[in-house]
Amino acid sequence: MIVITAPTSQTGRQVLADLLDGPEPVRVIARDPSRLPQDARERVEVVQGSHDDPRVVTEAFDGADAVFWLVPPNPRADSVGGHYLDFTRPACAAIGEHGVKRVVAVSTLGRGIAKNAGHLTAALAMDELIESTGVNYRALRMPFFMENLLGQVPAIKSQGTFYLASPGDRTLATCATRDIAATAARLLRDDSWRGQEGVPVVGPDDLSPDGMARVMSEVLERPVRFQEVSLADYKQTLLGYGMSDAWAQGMVDMAKAQNEQGVYDQAPRDAGARAATGFRQWCEEALKPAVLA
Repeated sequence: MIVITAPTSQTGRQVLADLLDGPEPVRVIARDPSRLPQDARERVEVVQGSHDDPRVVTEAFDGADAVFWLVPPNPRADSVGGHYLDFTRPACAAIGEHGVKRVVAVSTLGRGIAKNAGHLTAALAMDELIESTGVNYRALRMPFFMENLLGQVPAIKSQGTFYLASPGDRTLATCATRDIAATAARLLRDDSWRGQEGVPVVGPDDLSPDGMARVMSEVLERPVRFQEVSLADYKQTLLGYGMSDAWAQGMVDMAKAQNEQGVYDQAPRDAGARAATGFRQWCEEALKPAVLA
């Protein structure tokens, strides 16, 4: 039995889709099962509720061989680290109680490097908490998600500009959620691995935001430029979206760590170890349709 948390999230729904046609039975934890695709609802076992609820994870992990673990965001949380660990503690208890054999989780690059790095620090603390159970564990280590740029489609369409709190000429490692999901599904199906390791999931490009703008311009056939924003302006923008001060500051601290600590410089140098989806392909298949819609 494979258990999938956050099955309606951007990454979780792709993990679910990748596993549906396999021989392994699948169980999902969903707050609102109606948000699951109709074909999935008919083919999986559903435990309704939130996976920070001890009762829910105790029920869902009963008989589970493997778990896909993803902590969903809570932009109104009053503590980033508290949110990650409060979500994960009940799962760790259930892992031990039911003898779950393998856990694959969405984490981040930066282990051993990131200090005071907001959401990155919280994700790495989550790793340590899960590892303390002794379960066989694979932490998927990612950089900047390409899908984050979909939130800037209105600005790209109306202004021909996208914004990040990053220098335009500094390489920013990226990945596509489809590659995260494919890696997770492969590991969840494979019952041969043991121990606790990190698995980088990093796309094949070494582009800076300025380089990303050039690719966008070519794919969209219209000028697109990159504009760096200050960390202070970035925080004010996040607060304007209704985020708590703690959540917004965590995002700022994460951006600062990316810029100053080189947390994403841990990307594999060997091209053969990189994920499949390049930035140009993602722009053609995801960004362009969104801009043209």
